[in-house]
Amino acid sequence: MEVREYIIEEADRLFCQYGFKSVTMDDIARHLGMSKKTIYQNFSDKNELVNLLIKEKLDFQKCSNEIWSHNALNAVDEIFMSMENGTEILSNMNPKLFYDLQKYYPKAFQMFHEHKNKFILTHIYDNLARGVEEDLYRSDLNIDIIARLRLEQIELIFNHHDHFTQNRYTLAQVMMEITEHFLYGVCNKKGLALIEEYKAEELAKKALS
Repeated sequence: MEVREYIIEEADRLFCQYGFKSVTMDDIARHLGMSKKTIYQNFSDKNELVNLLIKEKLDFQKCSNEIWSHNALNAVDEIFMSMENGTEILSNMNPKLFYDLQKYYPKAFQMFHEHKNKFILTHIYDNLARGVEEDLYRSDLNIDIIARLRLEQIELIFNHHDHFTQNRYTLAQVMMEITEHFLYGVCNKKGLALIEEYKAEELAKKALS
């Protein structure tokens, strides 16, 4: 792994744990066991580091979502795949990340904002259309309204995480709960039966692990 990628990866660990604002370049240097000079040879400042980190994360999410869509057996399976991967990503993530990003790193936040309103919205829309076509989601759904509602639902959790987590739940737990709620709301009887089938499979896997 190149030094530049190593710095980004390890800085990401610190940011996820403490938030963007609290972690300094000195903290990153100490964590890496290298001089701050070496970091500045690879990044002009912390803003550049955060911007590149966010870009890499968004690019990775695009690739992951495309893989889930391609490999999923159906629209419901695609949602379950996203929940499984989302749980892994969000479990150890400090909710302050999104507040810090919006307040202190406008360029990085703008990238996230555009990604959300273009890629994520399109991905939600496509999944809803797929579910209706596969006769797993309700045929009477207004896909445009529901897609936008789902997007706002996700954003609400990140913007008002204290209200939902109440220092008792992780972001992953909250996201899992609202995603299941969303899925139950859009599925027809055939889709609901599939949800229960997948949930039973997940419980069986956990019991064996």
